[in-house]
Amino acid sequence: MPETKSNPGNFFEDFHPGRELVHATPLTLSEGDIALYRALTGSRQALYSSAPFARAAGFHGLPVDPLLAFHVVFGKTVPDISLNAVANLGYGEGRFLRPVYAGETLRAVSEVIGRKENSNGRTGVVWVRTRGLDSEDAPVMSYVRWVMVHKREAASPAPDPVVPDLADAVTPDELVTGADYGAWNDDLSGSPHRYEDYEIGERIDHVDGMCVEEAEHQTATRLYQNTARVHFDAHAQKDSRFGRRLIYGGVVISIARALSFNGLGNACQMLALNGGTHAGPLFAGDTVYAWSEILDKAELGDRVGALRLRLVAAKDHPCSDFPLRGEDGRYAPDVLLDFDYWAAIPRR
Repeated sequence: MPETKSNPGNFFEDFHPGRELVHATPLTLSEGDIALYRALTGSRQALYSSAPFARAAGFHGLPVDPLLAFHVVFGKTVPDISLNAVANLGYGEGRFLRPVYAGETLRAVSEVIGRKENSNGRTGVVWVRTRGLDSEDAPVMSYVRWVMVHKREAASPAPDPVVPDLADAVTPDELVTGADYGAWNDDLSGSPHRYEDYEIGERIDHVDGMCVEEAEHQTATRLYQNTARVHFDAHAQKDSRFGRRLIYGGVVISIARALSFNGLGNACQMLALNGGTHAGPLFAGDTVYAWSEILDKAELGDRVGALRLRLVAAKDHPCSDFPLRGEDGRYAPDVLLDFDYWAAIPRR
């Protein structure tokens, strides 16, 4: 292959278990990033809107929404991991190790932990574990994701498959809040419902919908410095399977999470990411709806507990009927996201 100074991205053949990837462009998060994220997602959570509210709950000041920090760290990895991706397939073993605040600088390092060629011989799945680090190289988050990547040459021999054995969920003893959740004000948070008010198996229709416009999803993805071609290059994507650009799956996660405020207003702080599947594509002009299910509960202290939540997003389909799977067991056509996470919530 001729030498080039531009980055063509890694192909399936380039990912070897044990390889470490140090990703470029550390990013210092500012209060401007927090405000723009709020504008792009519609987030109304008091913990990420009001510094006095956050300090009363035991935080040092206005924290960064963990999903914003996640998207920033994820965006660092794209040029090295998913520039030649077909699709991002899923997540697991995600832990937010402490709150992040404006003024902090994040960077990312990933290790290849698995790979397996697909039966078509043209693509393969790669598993990576990514760590988000601060300016002192202390970890602030860690997660695994797996992505389908094009091969450079279809004739390249298939490597021996290496598939990591991942935990089904982060255990409650691994959850870190970084605050004591002391003086929590339900009037200011927008919800009277606390840990004790939710039951395992309960389902909540978040009612509201949000249409995603072309400029919004592009701005959001640029905010995270995510360079994936499938989100930006309309000329190239006209010949793709869908014939148009895909909206970054992180946009779906963040909007669905923002919609969940209506019903889960006090479950603000995301603590862990147990698993996630991007079940279907979202395009500009589609409207996102969401619903949640309480999968589990755990007491973390005298003042705070955690809810394990399943967040499901659908497009152009209000969620009063809780769409998920069809009779064949496959995701229903309108389902976009199936996301399993732990969130902190104050106790009474």
